[in-house]
Amino acid sequence: MNDTNFRFEKIRCEWPTSDPLLIKYHDKEWGAPIKNDRKIFEFLVLESAQAGLSWITVLRKREGYKKAFAGFDPKKVAQFTKRDVVWLLKNPGIIRNRLKIEATINNAKRFLEVQKEFGNFSKYMWSFVKGKPIDGKRKKLKDLPAITKGAEIWAKDLKKRGFKFLGPTVCYAHMQAVGMANDHTIDCFRYAEIMSKYR
Repeated sequence: MNDTNFRFEKIRCEWPTSDPLLIKYHDKEWGAPIKNDRKIFEFLVLESAQAGLSWITVLRKREGYKKAFAGFDPKKVAQFTKRDVVWLLKNPGIIRNRLKIEATINNAKRFLEVQKEFGNFSKYMWSFVKGKPIDGKRKKLKDLPAITKGAEIWAKDLKKRGFKFLGPTVCYAHMQAVGMANDHTIDCFRYAEIMSKYR
């Protein structure tokens, strides 16, 4: 049974298309609460790379990003130099945008600072939703906001800490991706699966 056929056996959110990669991402990752710092950093890298692009574009380059950015190890990425930036700009496996690449290196440094202050980045990040997912209770795709007040507050704090390419819209996309907000529509099979762990 392939992923494409599987899509029609369960009720899902409206946004996954027939693309097997997007369906797998929706079914296995999107909205599932993440507490692991390395994984959180991965999503910060990918979400900031998405700015102005579609998510599927970034998802298709995920492996390229993993190889280019040291397996999403913030300690290693924080040590990247101008020479690394030049090399990355020639790498077809990622989105070759100088500002986004430089922002990723900068954000790795800021990420380490937050880890040092809070013990881990997860503790800091989840404090913005008091440790558990916000239940969006969305009925339709059109009910999903692009930003929320919470995302604006977090984005403001990230900016104050020196992070780049993480405005309110990107922050909310990140919050949805790492499960800080459960924005699966209530008829989607993943909505109940995620919320059952927090009731």
